[in-house]
This record gives sequence, C-alpha cells and structure tokens, in this order.
Amino acid sequence: MIKKLQKIFPSLLIYSSVDENLNEHYHWYITKDQKIIGIPKNEISQKELTLLETFLTPYHVKFPLVTEKEKRWKEVINLYPEKNFSLKGSYRFVYFTMQQHQIDPILFKEAIQELFSIQVPILWESEYEGIIIEERENNQDPIKYEQIIDILMSDLYVKINFFVGPFQDKLEDIKKHYISIVKGGQTVFNYSKKSVITYIEAVPLLLVDQSDHNFRKNLSKIVLQDFMNDSETLKMIETFVECNLNISETAKELYMHRNSLQYRLDRFQEKTGIDIRNFHEAMTVFLALIAKE
Repeated sequence: MIKKLQKIFPSLLIYSSVDENLNEHYHWYITKDQKIIGIPKNEISQKELTLLETFLTPYHVKFPLVTEKEKRWKEVINLYPEKNFSLKGSYRFVYFTMQQHQIDPILFKEAIQELFSIQVPILWESEYEGIIIEERENNQDPIKYEQIIDILMSDLYVKINFFVGPFQDKLEDIKKHYISIVKGGQTVFNYSKKSVITYIEAVPLLLVDQSDHNFRKNLSKIVLQDFMNDSETLKMIETFVECNLNISETAKELYMHRNSLQYRLDRFQEKTGIDIRNFHEAMTVFLALIAKE
C-alpha cells in the first residue's frame, strides 16, 4: 500500500518510530503495522484527503521538543563511534510503555522530569512507549521505578510499565544494546503482570520467548501435568517463586495459613514428582509457567 501511495505522492515520508515533532506542513497517518506516514498538505486535494481517511488513521500526537542532550544521545546511539561524547558516570536504558491515548507525551515528560533531580533524556519509539536514559554520577542511588509508578498512578492515573536495563559504563555496541532493551521491553510484559521488571528478572522470560513454540508447549505439559489449568495452584507456585521460595512470605502474600500452603506444596510434589522447595526444580516449574503463557 505504501509503495502505491509513494507513486501518487512522491514526497511521502515514512517513520517506523517517532521521537521528534512532526512537520506541521504534512498530513500524518498511522498504518495498521504502526508505521507513521506523512504527505505534504499541498500535494493532497480535499477529495484525496477524504479518501485517505477511509483506510488510514489520522495521526495528531505532538511530542515534546527534543533537547540538546536527547539529540546527542540519538547521535551516539545511531552514529557511534562519537568522538566528542564522554560519559561522566554510568547510564542505563529504561523502557516504558503505557496504554495508548492515556496521556499526552508532553504531559508525561513533564511529570517524569519532576521526579528526577536532573534533566532526563527520553527517546520516543511511539506516543506510548520509549526509553528513559538514567545517568548516574558518583555512585548515587539509582531511581526506584516502583515509587515512580505509585506517584504517576496517584497523580495522573496513568498505568505504566518499566523494563529496567543494567547500568553501563561504556558506549561499545550501544545501538545493539538500545535495540535489545526496546525489544526486550516489548516482550517481557507479554509474560508478566509486574509493573517493573529488571533485566536480570527478565532473563528467563526472554529465554523462553526465544525457544521453539513446540518446545514451550511440551515443557508446560510435561512439567505442569494435571495442574495445567489449575489457576489456583499455578498462582501459588508463581507467588512462591517470587517470594524466593519463602513459605511464610508466600502464605502472607496469598492470605493463606502456612500449614495449608505446605499441604498444597506436598500435593503438587506427590502428583508431579517435583519438589518446588528445591531451587533448581522450582526454576524448571517457573519456566514451564512462562512457557504456558
């Protein structure tokens, strides 16, 4: 479709992501595969405009003005090696995603900036997802994104997820790292309902996602057996793993008596032969849970 439109409108622009203000002299549209296309207003007649809007969605989102720091980071990521860019400390990429049309990107950036002590670069992938670049100097404490979510939810009623990448102190392979954090963030929230996931926590999710579909299907069937559709037991196991195999914490989290939890763990072991109180066996069951998703 886009190739046909290019023949009609030679000046058509195509973006796979948007992280800067769109030219106001263009009509902008978003396609079903999330590509953003722009056609100069002086190339479209009113009849053509009406026709385009029958199969394309008009795109009117306005993004914050790109700061000099954001421009420099974009150059480093896309054009590395960059001789004139030096790190003052370490940095990490934090992927964020929100529900579409929930908050204006400009308002979101203003809210985020108020939560940081310094200006924070934000590189947008679309109007509802992007990368926050958290820079850290002199071993200062890292940001706790669980707290940010609480504030945004209470002040702006915004539901947001964060995939927190590891701190880096070098720029080598920065573009590959940037892409891996974006793609990783887009993947992990298909498997987890947590609002904040660190890179380390996400490794099992990413590994399972890269495995063969048949392998995932067989893994969940072989390990979970008769409990495949037992949502109560699966929830218990997931919570048990998230509580670091601590029975007391799990019972508290599930509002369950400790003895009742012990009984259910014993029952699972009797049926499957797997003791999830053992770390290695618990991790296998956890991977089977992810595969089931």
